[in-house]
Amino acid sequence: MKFTRLILALSLLVGVVSGVMGAELSAPEKNFETLWQTFHERYAFFKLRGVDWQKQYKTFRPRVTQNTTDEELFKVFCDMLKPLKDGHVNLKAKSLVGKKQTFNSEDNPRFFKEFNTGKLEKQFGSMVAATLKAKGFSEQKEATNLLVYSRNKDYGYLFITEFEGVSKRSLEKGLVKVLDEMKGIKGLIVDIRLNPGGTDQCVYQITSRFADKKRVGHHRKTKNGPGADEFSDLKKRHLMPADNTFTGPIVLLTHDASFSAADVFAMLMADLPHVTIIGEPTNGIFSNMLEKKLPNGWKYTLSHQVYYSADMICYEGKGIPVDIRLLNKRTDLEKGEDPLILKALEVLSEK
Repeated sequence: MKFTRLILALSLLVGVVSGVMGAELSAPEKNFETLWQTFHERYAFFKLRGVDWQKQYKTFRPRVTQNTTDEELFKVFCDMLKPLKDGHVNLKAKSLVGKKQTFNSEDNPRFFKEFNTGKLEKQFGSMVAATLKAKGFSEQKEATNLLVYSRNKDYGYLFITEFEGVSKRSLEKGLVKVLDEMKGIKGLIVDIRLNPGGTDQCVYQITSRFADKKRVGHHRKTKNGPGADEFSDLKKRHLMPADNTFTGPIVLLTHDASFSAADVFAMLMADLPHVTIIGEPTNGIFSNMLEKKLPNGWKYTLSHQVYYSADMICYEGKGIPVDIRLLNKRTDLEKGEDPLILKALEVLSEK
């Protein structure tokens, strides 16, 4: 009797184990569940971006089985993430058909549609330089890799290439050099067109050179759970003026290929009373990118933070508005003049 019971118990145990093993997810399914769940818990903008994430699960989960290939899985992920239209949503596949593949969910910015080749972008840069030269500006110089500058008798020009890539100390030296060579100017053009972004630390270090007084820079909260309202407490950061500043008239040039930290920089600069923004709204992706890795080694990023201006406005998906709307178009290359530089000089001459 005891032996019969033992056999029965062992049989039940084997059945349970077999059932559990049979319920295990295959590798493709596990990768799907991991990606979907991470976005479910940490992505901050489903409502703003108009995406029903539960519906995305119901639509795309059935397409993934134990037989799904890497190529098919990559396409499923791209199709599921594409509606977010968020430049901070990226996917990097280790190796597909012998090569790496990358995906970004963002709609191509208007500027890149207008200047849609590397050659045209280079011609755009040459046009900017030629316009400055025609207005008496000196040859452009570099003060660190981030700062390119020149000046004429009355006005200065500062192109910020990005907001990362040099040490805090090197950037400080570069800023001192730029401002020393700008002494005596009546106004300054700051250009962040084609700026891909960087870090808040760099943004604040540069902006401190233009701040007139201590101000609230921005507020930020971080998504930390699956619920729509599961965020960290709001954190506030102040903008402090540096010892050596320029607070004369400033024109900031922006367009929709001014991304991420460039968005934050424009948001801070917009609050300064001596700054006028010319161009078009920035791209509108403010969050730091949260990077994660799937079980198969693929890496992905997402926006997990909500940034607010000093007066608690969220510009995500909209970008920082401009005071004077003016677009760069391909026809500018035929004329050989940058209309934004010309307008900036006109505005500064009226200050």
